[in-house]
Amino acid sequence: MKLFRLLRLGRVDYAESLQLQQQLVSLRKEDRIGDVLVLLEHPPVITLGRNSHRENIVASDALLRQRGVTLQEINRGGDVTYHGPGQLVGYPIIDLRGDLAGKTGPHLGAVEYVRRLEQVLIRTCAEYGVVTERIPGRTGVWTLPIGSAQERKIAAIGVHISRAITSHGFALNVTTDLRDFDLIVPCGINDRAVTSLEEEVDTRVRPTPSLDDVANATARSFGAIFGGQMLVAESVEELLQDS
Repeated sequence: MKLFRLLRLGRVDYAESLQLQQQLVSLRKEDRIGDVLVLLEHPPVITLGRNSHRENIVASDALLRQRGVTLQEINRGGDVTYHGPGQLVGYPIIDLRGDLAGKTGPHLGAVEYVRRLEQVLIRTCAEYGVVTERIPGRTGVWTLPIGSAQERKIAAIGVHISRAITSHGFALNVTTDLRDFDLIVPCGINDRAVTSLEEEVDTRVRPTPSLDDVANATARSFGAIFGGQMLVAESVEELLQDS
């Protein structure tokens, strides 16, 4: 069975995580490490993808400074998004030409890769009794509307692919303070709200999930969707030793 290494890093500054991704991508391109899933959370940060529009940051620079929110322009796809405490962020560093479940051609295409990331998160949410879906034309994962209510976005996805090696990834709101999304127009979508597992879980049936619990569930879902076993690694040095 294919093996994915799992790096669980806790809370990491966004700039530091970018450097880590660049290091892992370089090592993966050189075939010095295998496929890796990095799971972490970030201090408050707004990121601007390649297709971002500055006007989708609605807060003033002064308010952002007051709230301790930094800005980062990055090379992933997508528009403006927010990362912060209580949000599970995943960075898969994988070779799309590799032995991935269901791959029919020489490599997994970008669209199919994103669909699989969505399926990972749909499966994860289902473990907590939260039913989610895709919306055609809108990347990410959304709750199913109840009655006349509109669907709400629970997870965002933005990826980068270079020579078939992936970076960036997904952000799943677990116990995120949703008021922080008022600082932006999330992903440029102004007609839908955001939500979190904390908001959606029926606490009469199960307790509010912790970030650690959801990270474990997401790792299991990732292994199931991409067809491999997840094995925890403690550091980049351990990844190199395994190669």
